[in-house]
Amino acid sequence: MMDDLASAIGSAFWANGHMMMSVLTFIAAATFAFALIAFVQARGAVKRRTARILADEHQRNPKRSLRYSSLKAVTRLIEYTTKHYAANNDENLKLLRQRLIRAGIYDPRGVAFFFLLRTTLAVVLAAAAFVLSPMFASVNGSFLGLIVIGAGIAGYVGPSFYIDRRISARMLEHRIGFPDFMDLMVVCADSGLSMEAALERVGRELGDSYPSLAANIHMTNLEIRAGRNLKDALDRFADRLALEEARQFATLINQSIDLGSSITDALRVYSDEMRHKRLSRAEEKAYSLPAKLAVPMMVCIFPIIFVVIMLPVFVKLKMGHYF
Repeated sequence: MMDDLASAIGSAFWANGHMMMSVLTFIAAATFAFALIAFVQARGAVKRRTARILADEHQRNPKRSLRYSSLKAVTRLIEYTTKHYAANNDENLKLLRQRLIRAGIYDPRGVAFFFLLRTTLAVVLAAAAFVLSPMFASVNGSFLGLIVIGAGIAGYVGPSFYIDRRISARMLEHRIGFPDFMDLMVVCADSGLSMEAALERVGRELGDSYPSLAANIHMTNLEIRAGRNLKDALDRFADRLALEEARQFATLINQSIDLGSSITDALRVYSDEMRHKRLSRAEEKAYSLPAKLAVPMMVCIFPIIFVVIMLPVFVKLKMGHYF
């Protein structure tokens, strides 16, 4: 009986060899796929269990974790740097703090972060240049030294350039939004609001259009609420904006308070002046546009026109049709 069954299977296999080969291939592929899925699931379960055990261990004793130790070391370094530079009242540090505030960095640890970032970038870029430069080009010792020094200098001055770019961008936003700020101040003054209430209302209205200007207005409101008088708060507001218009605005309000004159009339006159300055800047840009377009036209457009005009003449001369 077994011999007959074996002979029947053998005859079927030889008769349908391609079909049997396909079946065996499918069985092998399915077995491999199921084994791979089982392995991945088991590995995932092990990883989840390990993560859960580590999390429980971290909750029971968080001070033993590497992350806690790293964060603690970084925090100590930042605190030490902050104390070191906070105790120093050098003019350069005061100027740096003022630049950071104008750039929108209000964190009291900003000076420490700045110096740490500058030092870290200088070291990292110099080390990267020292390691990667020989991989991409064959350089000798002196040229490699120049590359390393250049990378270190770039990392050292990079944060300063970033701060300057942020200050420029925010000053542009302040300059564009200050006439709108003055118009809204006039409207609030005409409606009978006090200077503090007008600043708060205008700050809310300008939040979507000019977020940096609105943030500085909000800081001025907080200073007034904390007990600083209006004159000092407006002077600090002008220093943060770093605009001549803001300084003139602070001087105007302070003189109106000292002399007892109408703040509403002073705001209306100054608002008209701001609107006139905005129109003058727009006209100045429009008048300077032809001079700025002269060089791109000479470099990009005139050569094309010259080629279009002279190419047929050159082709005919080359072909000898004019002779």
